This record gives sequence, structure tokens and C-alpha cells, in this order.
Amino acid sequence: MSMTQATPATGTLARPIDGRARSEAWSQRIMEALPAFEAQSGRCPGLAAVLVGDDPASEVYVGAKLRMTEKMGLHSLRHVLPQDATQEGLMALIADLNADPTIDGILLQLPLPAHLDAGPVLRAIDPAKDVDGLHPLNAGLLAAGEPALISCTPLGCLMLLKDTLGDLSGRDAIMIGTSVMVGKPMVQLLLAEGATVTAAHKFTRDLPEKVRAAEIVIVATGRAGLVRGDWLRPGATVIDIGMTRTQVEGKTRLLGDVAYDEAVEVAGAITPVPGGVGPMTIMALMHNTVLAAYRREGMTPPAMG
Repeated sequence: MSMTQATPATGTLARPIDGRARSEAWSQRIMEALPAFEAQSGRCPGLAAVLVGDDPASEVYVGAKLRMTEKMGLHSLRHVLPQDATQEGLMALIADLNADPTIDGILLQLPLPAHLDAGPVLRAIDPAKDVDGLHPLNAGLLAAGEPALISCTPLGCLMLLKDTLGDLSGRDAIMIGTSVMVGKPMVQLLLAEGATVTAAHKFTRDLPEKVRAAEIVIVATGRAGLVRGDWLRPGATVIDIGMTRTQVEGKTRLLGDVAYDEAVEVAGAITPVPGGVGPMTIMALMHNTVLAAYRREGMTPPAMG
């Protein structure tokens, strides 16, 4: 990782993009949609989380998502399979959840243990219950500009960008990281908003120069501090999706993919880590669950943004 010097301070620090506050406002809009659904359907929307093994990080993520589900008054189920679960057993559970009329969303917590193949499992999830937006049908609908269940992190990032910048049409953006879960759907969402998008990855040449050309910089690589302050165009809006746990003086710290202390001297607005993208990802999951519930009941969903 290059340790170049940051651009000299401009005297004005970047405005933090507060994902926690935005997610709280979003939660109110989502909960406002629940009474009409429950009155017509006779039930509340339901989310099932599937966890395989005892990975501590996955336990934390699933726990946070289900606590929010319960806080918002949604029905939640938690299925924990042992570390040595078979592919057949996991597929059978997905089939049961597909058939369960009380479940509107199925969340498969990734990564799975090494002996399991996530691809067939994700494809087996009913696309109408695919609240993570990872089924090929939903990915294809998004690319075609059709209504789809959208991957949660990109959806939350898009809302933060629109809150910060308003109209995104004509803006130059770069997405660093092209994963199926984050990078690729984020590119599609930005294109749909009229932005001009560069998709950067490990083979990209002259990455700092490409970042300097962008008004919007979104990073999701899992490489702490990859993007340095002097990579950024002054006034750029930075969305940092990365989160790496590290030990500093015996304490656990969460670091983003952007060197925050450097970037805050250059950018116009930036998401902190933690407190930026993470809360929006969880709230996007709640949004998708309620949206899926409305659609599965043949009801027209209200605006919940």
C-alpha cells in the first residue's frame, strides 16, 4: 500500500455524512407503511436469517439485523445450522423458507463455511424473497432498469449520495471494488441516476489519477486505508464501505478503506467508519423486507425512502 503524503489541509474539514441519523429517519418512513399492510394482510412482514457455523463476525451482523427487525415490529426467524451442515441440508432449509407464507425475506449470511457453495443456495432463494438482491433475476432486473430488490449496501449508499448532492446526473463517479454484492449493483444504480461511472478493480492502472478525476468516490475493497488523502479531488464526496478490524493499543478499532484523517482535509463530505454506511445497510434490509411483503400480497407499496 502506497504511503503518500496527504494533500495539504484547506482549512475546512469535510462534512461527515451521518448514516445513523439518516437510517433513523428512514426507519420512521418504513414503520409508517406497516399499519396499512397489516390491516389488509392480517400479518406483519417477516424476515428469516440463516447462519451456518459460529463465525463471531457473522453472529454480530445477524444479531444486529434481527434486533432491528424486532425493534421495528417485524416478524423474525433465526436459523442457525452447525459448522458441518451439508449443502443438501442448507438447500432444504431454503426450500422450507420459500414455502413459508409468513416469511417475506430470506437473508443468507455470508461467507459460508468453505465446504459449502453459496452460488446454488443464493439462486435457490425465491427472487421475491431475495432481500439481499443477490439472485441473478434481481441483478438482471436492476441492470435492465426494471423494479427489483436491490442489494442493501448500494441502496443505502445511493440514498446518502442523493441526500448529500441532490441530482446525480452528469456527475463523475468512481466505484473501487466490483463485487457482486456491492460494486456491480452500485455501478448500475449510479448509471440509472445519470452519473458517469468508472468501475475500478485490482487490475486498474493509475488508480490515484482516476480517483482524482471523480466528484464521487465509493470504496469497497476491504483494504484499510487504501485511498489516501492526496488521491482525492478537493470537495469530492466520499462513501467508504470498507470495514477492517484492527488492534490498536489493545483496543479494537474499525478502519475504513479510506485514510480518514487525510481525506477529511480534502473531501467535501465523507462517511465515517463506523456510523456511515453500516446503519443504512441494515435499514435497507428492513425496507426490502417490507417492500417484498407488499409485493407478495399483491399490494402497491408506498414510498418509503
